[in-house]
This record gives sequence, C-alpha cells and structure tokens, in this order.
Amino acid sequence: MDAFEASQATIDEVFSAVDSSSHGLPSTEAARRLQCFGRNATLHADQQRSWYWQLLKAFNNPFVFVLLGLATVSLVTDDFAGALVLGTMALVSSSLAFWQEYRSSRAAEALRSLVHTQAVVSRIEAGARAQLSIDMELLVPGDMVSLSAGDLVPADGRVVASRHLHVNQATFTGESLPAEKAPTALPAGPAKSPQSPTNPVTDALELQNMCFMGTTVVSGSATLLVTATGPYTYFATLSKHALGKRPQTSFDQGVKQVTWLLIRFMAILVPIVFVINGFTKGDWYQAFYFGISVAVGLTPEMLPMIVTANLARGALVLSRCQVIVKQLSAIQNLGALDVLCTDKTGTLTADAVVLENHFDIRGQGSAVVLWHAYLNSFFQTGLRSLLDEAIITQAQRHEDWDVAQQYEVVDEIPFDFTRKRMSVVLKDKFATHGPTSKCTHLLVCKGAVEEVVSCCSRIQVNNNGDEEPLDAAATHQLYETVERYHREGERLIAVAYAKTPMKCDNKKYTVEDEAELTLMGFVSFLDPPKESAAAAVQALKAQGIELKVLTGDNELITRKVCKDIGLVVTGVLLGSDVAYFTDTELAETVAGVNVFAKLSPVQKCRIVQALRSNGCTLGFLGDGINDAPALKQADVGISVDTGTDIAKDAADIILLEKNLLVLERGVTEGRRTFVNIIKYMKMAASSNFGNVLSVVGASIMLPFLPMAPMQLLVQNLLYDLSQTAIPFDAVDPEYLSAPRRWAVPDLGRFMLCIGPISSVFDYSTFLLMWFVFGADDVKSTALFQSGWFVEGLLSQTLIVHMIRTSKVPFLESSPNPAVTIATVSVAIVGLCIPMTPLGTAIGLIPLPAEYYAWLCLILTAYCVLTQQLKRMYVRCFETWL
Repeated sequence: MDAFEASQATIDEVFSAVDSSSHGLPSTEAARRLQCFGRNATLHADQQRSWYWQLLKAFNNPFVFVLLGLATVSLVTDDFAGALVLGTMALVSSSLAFWQEYRSSRAAEALRSLVHTQAVVSRIEAGARAQLSIDMELLVPGDMVSLSAGDLVPADGRVVASRHLHVNQATFTGESLPAEKAPTALPAGPAKSPQSPTNPVTDALELQNMCFMGTTVVSGSATLLVTATGPYTYFATLSKHALGKRPQTSFDQGVKQVTWLLIRFMAILVPIVFVINGFTKGDWYQAFYFGISVAVGLTPEMLPMIVTANLARGALVLSRCQVIVKQLSAIQNLGALDVLCTDKTGTLTADAVVLENHFDIRGQGSAVVLWHAYLNSFFQTGLRSLLDEAIITQAQRHEDWDVAQQYEVVDEIPFDFTRKRMSVVLKDKFATHGPTSKCTHLLVCKGAVEEVVSCCSRIQVNNNGDEEPLDAAATHQLYETVERYHREGERLIAVAYAKTPMKCDNKKYTVEDEAELTLMGFVSFLDPPKESAAAAVQALKAQGIELKVLTGDNELITRKVCKDIGLVVTGVLLGSDVAYFTDTELAETVAGVNVFAKLSPVQKCRIVQALRSNGCTLGFLGDGINDAPALKQADVGISVDTGTDIAKDAADIILLEKNLLVLERGVTEGRRTFVNIIKYMKMAASSNFGNVLSVVGASIMLPFLPMAPMQLLVQNLLYDLSQTAIPFDAVDPEYLSAPRRWAVPDLGRFMLCIGPISSVFDYSTFLLMWFVFGADDVKSTALFQSGWFVEGLLSQTLIVHMIRTSKVPFLESSPNPAVTIATVSVAIVGLCIPMTPLGTAIGLIPLPAEYYAWLCLILTAYCVLTQQLKRMYVRCFETWL
C-alpha cells in the first residue's frame, strides 16, 4: 500500500495489508519476503558506471567522430601517416577526458560513507519474539523496527507507537526544523496538512503518521511498521528521477552546432576543390586525395584535445579551490551560467536554529521571558529539541543565571501532539515552606502560540510582574505582535507561567493544571543567514548571474532570509500554485519570479525545466534527496561533500565547502576556460577557412598543386601545436564579467569576415613566388610550395596573437609566456623545415635569402591589416571572442 493509504488506514488495517503483527514477522517469512521484494537498497549512479563504460563515453564526441572518419578515409587511400596523426589526436583527446572524469568519479566515490546502517527489528524465532540488530538492507515489508534519537529511518513505514518523536526531513524538504510524528490515523478522504488544516496534503512528507527512508530521528522514540522497502520507497522514487538520462546541456548543444557548421563548410568546399583539381589537373585520384587533405585542413583537428585540455586545466584549478569536477563539460557550462537556482537551508543560511528574539506581547524585548523559557528548557527531563538547545545557548550567555542553584524540579507535564506544549513545575530552593507560609510552586509552560494562549487568562505587562486580564483588546494586540514577527520569517514559541499551591500527598501535576496561566511573551527562532551569503549574492550579481531560491520551506521565512542577504524579491511562487500550471504557463511565469517556496522535489524539477526552456543556462545547487531530480535536469548540477549520496551522484560538480563564494570562483574559471576554447575555435576555423580559399583559388590558377597533401597536413599539425598553450593563456578582464555562451552564428560570421584576410596575403605570396622568384611551372613546384608553406605557417602562428585579444597584442594585452614560447618555437621550426631532411621528405627545398625580407614585409602588412579590420569588426558587431 502507498503512503497515503497507509496513513489513512487504522493500525490494524495496515497490519492486515502487509500481513504482519505487533510481534513482527517470523524469520522464515522475512527470508521469503527478502527473496520476493529484494534487498532494501537504492542504486547509486556511479555504481552503474564501469571504467570501460566511461572510456567509451569519452569517445562519444562529435569532433572525435569527424577525426576518426577522416583517419579511416586516409587509411583506405593508403595515407598511413595521415591516418596515424588523425587517430593519435582523437586518442589523446579522448584519453584526457576519460582520465579526468575517471579520477573525479573515484574522488566522489571516496566521499561516500562506507558504513552499513543497522536497524533494530522484532522477529519471531522459535515461537518467541526477539529483538535483532540487522543490516537495514535485510528489512522487508511487515517488519517492526524500533527507532530512537540519532537513528536513520531505514525504510518507509507507519508509526505504530511513539514518544515525543521528531524526525528531520531536511534532506527531502529543506526545512531545518524537525517534523513531529505520531501514530494517529488521518481521517478518510483527502488528508489534511497539519500546517494548514483546510488544505489537502499533496506531499507524502506532510503525513504526520508516516516516516520515510533517508530521514533521521532527532528526538524521541517510536515503533515503525515497514510498508515499503528498496525500489518501492519514496526515496527510490526520487532516485529514479536523479539516475535517469541527463538532458543535453548548453555545452552539448554548442558542440553539436559547431560540428554541423564545420561539416556544412566541408560539404560545400571539399567537393568544389575535388572537382576543380580533377578537371584542371586530370588526375582524379590525386584530386580526391587532395580533397581529403582540404577536409583535414578545414577541421580543427586539435579541437577535442584543446577543449579537453582547457577543461582539465580548469578542473585542476578548481580542485585547489575545494571543488571536485565530475563532468568536464560542466566547467564550460559554469562559464555560461546566467541563472543559479539554490536551496535555502545550509546554502544561504547556517542550517542551524538560533534564538533570534525574546519579547513581551507588545513586542518589547524582555529578559524575563528568556529567563522563564530557560527554566522550562533546562529542567525538562525529555530529549531536548533544537529549540531547547537554542534557548539554553542564548541564556547561558548570562553568566549570573544559575538556575540549577535556585530551583529544583517537582514535576513535569510532557509534550504531546494534541496540546503542542509542555510544562515544568519548579520549587524555589530559597523559599520558606512553613505551616503558615504561602506554599507555592512555579509552573512554566512553553509551546505553540495558539495552544499556550488558550490556557491563559492574564498577561504580564512589564518586567516588574504587573498583570492585566487577557481580554479581547489584549488578545488582538498579542496576535498583531505574533503576525509582525511571522512576516519577518521567525518561528514563535509562547511562554507562560503560574504560581500554584503545593499539592498534598505527593499528587502529580496534570494537564488540568495548565489553566489560568499568565502569558509572559514569546521567544522567536531563525535559521540565520551565512556570513558569506550577502557577499556571495552581490558577487554573483556582479558576474551577471541571477539568483533564484527554490526551497521546501515557507514563503515568510524565505522572504526574511532574502531580505537579510540583500536579495530583492521580484516575485514569489508557491508549490501549491506550480501544481496547477501547464508547462507552457509555468515557463511564462518563472521568468519574473526569484523565490519559489513550499516545493516538492518534482516541482523543483519542473521549475528547472521551465527556466531552461526559456533559453537560460542554468545551475542548480542542492544537497538533499529532494534536490536530486533538479540537479539532473540542470546544465550544471552542483552538490556538496556533506550532501546525500543521491545528490552527489546526480551532480556534475561537488563543493568541499558549501559556500556560494567558492562557486563564484568556479564561474570565473569557467568563463576563462570558455574564452580560451573560443579563441582556439576562432583561430583554427578562420585560419583554416582562409587556407582553403587560397587552395581553391590556387587550384584554378596554377598548373600544379599549391601544396602537397602531406605538406598541408604537416603545416596544419604545426599550427595546431602552436596553439597547445592556449589553455594556459591569460584572458582580458572584460571577457570574465558576463556569462559566456556558444554563439555559433558568430563563429560562422567570424570565419567569413576574418578568414579571407590570410587569403589576401597568400595570394600576395603566390604572386611573389610566380613573378619574383620564377616559380611559374611544374619544374619549380617545390620552390613555390616551400614559399607558401613557410608564409602560411608563420601567418597562422601570428594570428594566434592577433585573435586572442580584441586589443593590440603585446602592447595592450600580453599573452601567457607559454603561448609566446609555443608560437615562437613553431615559427622557428617552420623556418627551418625546408632545410631539413623532413622538408626534403615532404617535397620542400631551401628558400633564397631575399625571400625572408619579402616575408617580413608580408607579415607586417598582415598584422596591420588584421588589427584594423579587427577594430572595424568590433565596432560593427560589438563582439570579438
């Protein structure tokens, strides 16, 4: 039976439904059910992934497929050297990605506790009832489990018996205060929320007589009848969402679009080059071979490796900031982030309950109220709640408050779920209790506002102890005070007292003695904002990231937290409203809302999907079971090392410190990584496109190939090597101040506008070699090809510095020394190759000395023209990288 059915049925009906009894199951029956229902365990995402699965996944990259395709064609056409180069590039790139993600997944696994949780269960053995401690994975429906403070609830079940049971459901709901649980059956029909009796319960977690796997017992004790285990639990329902297939992220979509852009260019230009060379040269085999080389020239072969190296370096930098990167692509998505959704508890707040205020019914601060609340919390004999601990912590700051020396406990009226209050009866050790004295005890009551007020007939109006009747006017005033503090998001507890005559014959105090009390005032509690939260909110705002709060807590408390950390609330949407929106209506609504309260896990997931459907690149930060589905749907799922296992499994990034400032540093690193990826793509795409334009023109005009296929491949490889230091390059500050996203149309436009610049100087080199150096026939092919090989390589190397910044290179923006060393080294190698055996092997010859003077002139003109056109491009399109 599901949770709602179990909640509304009587205990006897639940026993009948699961075929059990108050003594538990016979051990033989438990063993049979274990075979039938399976182990009481949930599956982690990482447990599904073997190392070879991760290795295969690393090859699942569009650019790797392009490289492998070209390598296959090269192999078929007996170009073994070309196939080796292309295959090696694909292998290196995929291996880097595999190793980084494999290490990260192992690090994430190391964060997971390996402790096996035990459960105390009643079983019938040899006809007698026995209490056994067994592994929680061996539990089955029908088992009777004993719970006490500190226990993890091992399965879903109905509370059969309890004493002061409080359960922390924060991993599901995000609420820091524990929920009260009791055996009381809910009435038939739609269950009613205990927080709002007029509204039906739509979330199983609000069922007051049900406990759920993954929650923890804060105080009290209980006996639980197990109704669901393993894959049938509420926990498992969320796990299925979290372990499902992740939707395509911003990074995935961007890579796919860029791949198809390059494939379209190849599909157009390669056949053109093939046909032109076939008709003009008459050698169709050589034309096909050259067309493949052009395809290689158009492909940024090093892109997978450069992207992976960039991301791996970003992961290394973030690891020094206490961040584990499980999915490399998440780093780029961090850089593109423009909306960050976060839970409230523990992220914006300290995840602790503190006493915020103590005041009388008029809202005036009152130490007397705190004193009496302290008496109640200090002397109660039951397990102290988080509220009691907060009161005691605050009161003990008054060093002269030694209540143990002044009072002793006479009796206690314990808390129960019906009264929602508890009282202690105290005796003043220093009072005189002779036959003629006024023998009195002090009864101090503390509890829910309405329940305590209902026991009061008078109010205390000042710290001197003066009292007045609790009439209609006073009642109106006190509830105005209560409402004012509720609007501030504070939780209130009322404090009252009475001086009662000593009971004769050691008679006990009872609930009837909680009458004619004097209401003193209230104590209020809050989960305070983290000290770093306000600074983090401002830092994210400065980064151009909109913060949205998604919480299971209520609206008033969330508004208060937002106010305290400087987050202006632009709109609030409650989970009860989300349930009635269609997906389209929700997508239209969420854009103007930045606070979402009282959400269920499924509603959080819907909001994330709605925001992404609006075109946002979205990050989600959460650590609870309730956050797992949303973590899976976000472009970047972010959890913390103290989060639940299922949340860490669903996340792409794990923070070792739950601090938004750490995340802000990650965003900056993500943008730096993305900009350096874009640098390479624009360098490679525009330069390669310019080369292909030069090749097409030369194929039409020249009686020979302007460059041999192997020369073209070597030149392309050297150029790619000059860019291997790009992951270490510095990035101009203006590129780090706003979210960075894939702009595929801009890449195509950049290729078409900047690429032909190199062709202008390639044609200048053609004319130079033809008319100045006489390379105008087939016999002088080697001289012509050598001249273009050197000029083409050096111009491509220069373009690294021209494209890496929109400013004047070296003067206004200096590259990382590694970039300078790489480009200068490749330029020197390029100048030397025609004079080496390698040059001879690929058909190059040494060039005349006067060629180098012309080369300097061409390259200088190239830099000047590129810088001028760069300024025009920026003015026209207001972007460069």
